[in-house]
Amino acid sequence: MALPGIRRNPVCRAFAGAAAALAALAAPAANAQGISLLRDAEIEQFLEDYTHPILEVADIPPSSIEILIVNDASFNAFAGGRYIGVNTGLINFAETPNEIEAVLAHEVGHLKARHSVRAQDAAAAASAPMLLGLLLAAGAIAAGAPDAGIGLLGLGQTVGTANFLKYSRSQESTADQLSITFLDNVGHSSKGALEIWSRVRNSQIITGRRVNPYLQTHPLANARLSALQTRAEASPYFEKGDSPEEIHRLRLIQAKIKGFLHDPNRTLREFPLSDQSEPAHYARSVAYYRYSDIDNALKAVRILTDAHPENPYYHELEGQILFEYGRAAEAVEPHRNSIALIPDNALFRINLGRALLSAGGPEQLKEAEKELKRATILERDNSFAWFELARVYGAQGNEPLANLATAESRYQAGAKPDANHFARRAMPGLNRGSPEWRQAADIILATQPEGAEASLPQGVEESQPQPLPPQPEAEKDATPDVPDPVIVIDGGTR
Repeated sequence: MALPGIRRNPVCRAFAGAAAALAALAAPAANAQGISLLRDAEIEQFLEDYTHPILEVADIPPSSIEILIVNDASFNAFAGGRYIGVNTGLINFAETPNEIEAVLAHEVGHLKARHSVRAQDAAAAASAPMLLGLLLAAGAIAAGAPDAGIGLLGLGQTVGTANFLKYSRSQESTADQLSITFLDNVGHSSKGALEIWSRVRNSQIITGRRVNPYLQTHPLANARLSALQTRAEASPYFEKGDSPEEIHRLRLIQAKIKGFLHDPNRTLREFPLSDQSEPAHYARSVAYYRYSDIDNALKAVRILTDAHPENPYYHELEGQILFEYGRAAEAVEPHRNSIALIPDNALFRINLGRALLSAGGPEQLKEAEKELKRATILERDNSFAWFELARVYGAQGNEPLANLATAESRYQAGAKPDANHFARRAMPGLNRGSPEWRQAADIILATQPEGAEASLPQGVEESQPQPLPPQPEAEKDATPDVPDPVIVIDGGTR
């Protein structure tokens, strides 16, 4: 179910699997703030299916936005720049897909109104009382009253934060109104917004009485619910609910999240053997897998693959279980099955490439190279795909290409000194002027230390630009557009 280092870092063994599913990751900003992110092909597709139509009616190209899954049990979501983040806690809290769709529409409202840009000005305005608090605290401490100084320091920070969140609450209200406009334009209900905020409001009534309202990152749910209700109920799509199939799809994803993120004992209690539903089999297969009970894990997942051979994510999980427990050759077929159902998923391609690499043999290595190359085309910024491709080249004895793929892996992981080092090691063994030679040169020139002279290795001069050779005709299932690279930090061994 999980694949390590797919553009981000693994953080726990439970996610170190070969299937394109829940895998921990950390982009620079997220890493700096201690945010744990996950990769999962099934959840990403679910979120994209609801987000992309909203982005289109908001006149935001869907290809320009990346959806992040945040490993956090709390109810929250965020948007800024080219990202939308959704907590796993929000997905589990939702009772219907429309509730999640309403939150996604709200986050698109933030993007449309460019709130992440405006928030920088608000933060700057909020800093003045913070500075005042620091000055008053320093004076109190110098006068021999450290407790008062600490209190004043807290006062300044609270006032500054409050000023900033006043601005934020105004933005939240704007995003709410935009979300209803977007959902109307898509032809979907905004009832989910009322339902999910009603439950959040009830939760705040129980747990939020002693919480400083200014320390809420979103407006209090009571106020938001009142502002939303009149307009939402006037929508001609208000009573248009989710289909049973859509709700079932959400239940499967929730079962998957619980299987991977909850303690296995807790999962098995929530989904006892008496529950023979599809979500229960899904959750139990993951719980058994995490419990190292491979026989029961395979038994549970094969109930699913036999009953639903059209579901690629069940084949993916079966392949991961086999791969993680040393049965790489057996994992190849399930991973082939998942690719047959969704050809243009980079995570699936990496899963198969890893299984083939571990299975060994010249033919398997050749096929692994093909699969991993395809993965790097689909996701150029996937540092783990490049890492595995480097391993394939190493197994084939092709040291220059192994160094080049390692350089690209480190570059995409944000480790510029390493990228520069491996690109320089690769260049002497590459044919001058070839695409691989130019790739190495680009990495070297892009990773020079600040202030250093941009130069290629000694004895290697950059050739004059030459016309590119004719490009081969794309495969029928090729993805035409590849997202711009995302530079991330890879703190692990990948």
